[in-house]
Amino acid sequence: MKKIIAMLAAFALALGLTACSGTDSPDAHGTQESTPHITLGLTYIPDVQFAPIYMAKERGYFDEAGVDVTIRHHGPQESLFGAIQAGEEDVVFAGGDEMLQARSTGVDIVNWATMYQTYPVTLIVKADSGMTSAADLAGKKVGLPGPYGENYYGLLAMLKDHALSDVDVQYIGYMQVTALATDAVDAIIGFTNNDAVAMRNAGIDVVELPLVQGDLPLIGVGLGSLANNLDPDTLAKVLVAIEKGAQAAAEDREATLDVVEQYVPSLSDPNQRELAGKVLEATLKLYNGGETFGGQDEARWEAMAEFMAQADLLESDVKATDAYTTAVLDTRTKTER
Repeated sequence: MKKIIAMLAAFALALGLTACSGTDSPDAHGTQESTPHITLGLTYIPDVQFAPIYMAKERGYFDEAGVDVTIRHHGPQESLFGAIQAGEEDVVFAGGDEMLQARSTGVDIVNWATMYQTYPVTLIVKADSGMTSAADLAGKKVGLPGPYGENYYGLLAMLKDHALSDVDVQYIGYMQVTALATDAVDAIIGFTNNDAVAMRNAGIDVVELPLVQGDLPLIGVGLGSLANNLDPDTLAKVLVAIEKGAQAAAEDREATLDVVEQYVPSLSDPNQRELAGKVLEATLKLYNGGETFGGQDEARWEAMAEFMAQADLLESDVKATDAYTTAVLDTRTKTER
């Protein structure tokens, strides 16, 4: 009889493990408690710009927070939100503006934390160009990858703000650095934590100019989930761990690069490691500026929804309040009290 009972218990436990996405571990009272599992999609190949997330994984911060996280990098030809729609991801790391646009096409994605408090796209010109403002682009050539993504949104915001109608826009793929270096274009719209860093590292003297006067009506990368898979309690744990990862990265750059090298083997080359260190430093600055880590700016969300609608970037009307939530941040605040 004892053997039969033991076999039934083992069978029941096996069924329980296969019926949930978490893993079971005993809590302080000896009962079984499920650890939620999250697949976090990073919408780019492995890169030092994801250092806070790598640190959270490798330093065990996700485990400490009580959540099991698998990192999944997107393929080069993969749809931005395809995996999360297919149920292959629970969280996606993408631009707030990209999420807003996706909602207008029927993707029920909700941004629950903004990682880059500073929008990463900027106008980059050579220091000897004589240009001191985006308004000086009149009659000149500006290069960017194509009519999509954050570079393109930044371009449209710039053209509108400065009433520029005679700029020669060149869609040049991911050759902005080479195009500016060889004077094929007069300026590029690139990333402050990538393109600008790479050019300076190559010995090219460049200046970064604001795209607009005042606040840019765009929101940088953040964390999003489908509305029906948005669990504030679990996602608050993810956010806590990533913040610890960002803090650790800021405190010890060399140790962070050692961790990143596990994902980006090319960092074993001293020159690549040096450049990665500069990119890391520039990236960590983008996380700063908000009142809280991952904070949501209601006014900017509203401004972005209005701007993107006027720029015909949305396929249908989208309310800003439907595209983002503070529920995860609120849950974290309550937990920490």
